[in-house]
Amino acid sequence: MRAVIVAAAVAFIISLFGTPVAIRVFTALKAGQPIRSLGLASNQGKKGTPTMGGSVFIIATVFAYVAGHIALTTLPERQIVQTGPTMTALVLLGLFVFCGAVGFVDDLLKVRRRNSDGLSAKGKLLGQAIVSGGFGVAALYVASTNGQTVISEHISFIRDISWLDVGKVGSVMAFVFVITAMSNGVNLTDGLDGLATGASILVLGAYAVIGYWQYRHWCGDTDYALNNDYCYQVRDPLEIAMIAAAAAAACVGFLWWNTSPARIFMGDVGSLGLGALIGGLAVATRTTLLSIIIGGLFVLITTTWVIQIVSFRTTGRRVFRMVPLHHHFELAGWSEINIVIRFWIVAGVCVAIGLGLFYSEFLAVVG
Repeated sequence: MRAVIVAAAVAFIISLFGTPVAIRVFTALKAGQPIRSLGLASNQGKKGTPTMGGSVFIIATVFAYVAGHIALTTLPERQIVQTGPTMTALVLLGLFVFCGAVGFVDDLLKVRRRNSDGLSAKGKLLGQAIVSGGFGVAALYVASTNGQTVISEHISFIRDISWLDVGKVGSVMAFVFVITAMSNGVNLTDGLDGLATGASILVLGAYAVIGYWQYRHWCGDTDYALNNDYCYQVRDPLEIAMIAAAAAAACVGFLWWNTSPARIFMGDVGSLGLGALIGGLAVATRTTLLSIIIGGLFVLITTTWVIQIVSFRTTGRRVFRMVPLHHHFELAGWSEINIVIRFWIVAGVCVAIGLGLFYSEFLAVVG
């Protein structure tokens, strides 16, 4: 627990005090957020607000991970930990950094062109697929000394579902889909001040809890290894908890400056990176299908966006006034702050239900 707390504290401090530095730097570089000409008139006042702020909490999380590992060296030898970087950490942080890099290129193109046209949709999807595919192969084929891999060949809910064996190719394909879908889900959610940041804090916090719980009931621990139904067959759960807690704390520090009225936006570098990390956490903790509930707000916003696109292209009619969904409520007369808070509530309820299902499964197993 000490390492998790240290990582979270370091991430929060770096993000809280590093974000105003980023605001000054990006403002000096004139890296302002372009606003779509077809967007809401109320959002035109945000034009020029510095973007690419997500780079701050990505950097904060990486440094916090290092700090957490330094803290691990102070733990008693009897505790099962690995003081060096693990494949789990490399996969999760790699997804965070490199999907963030895809978003950074998108943001940079928008800033240089002075409009909202960055990478094409195909270009963005290609970048996400290359990153997630590369790390998916590493996650499946690079095993620990006991043969455990970051991801498995089964689709999971709260644990691997034994009859849902998709094989190696299917596993990597599922990994790419989860990462890409969640990454774009957070990206679609990032449209109002603090909305995606606050929702991500809740989801990342949930995965910090899940990771630490799995560490305390881990099949890699000799106290639980004799009962495979009771323990969790995951790799490096303490690493998962540390990274999730660090990312959540980094987002809290960033939210101080990103909440309404935002002084900086996370940009695609932040939203694509966060979504990829959340998707990676879901697969690494063997809670892939459960992530649909835990990340329910992101799923809802993505689903309504798909419904709108399909409806308009097939019938010429719109189901919602405007997508993503939060803009529908803006046109309905809701204030930005009301939308953000109410969507945070929805995200919190989804997280609570997800954690409840996770814990109830554990009670059913041990009971």
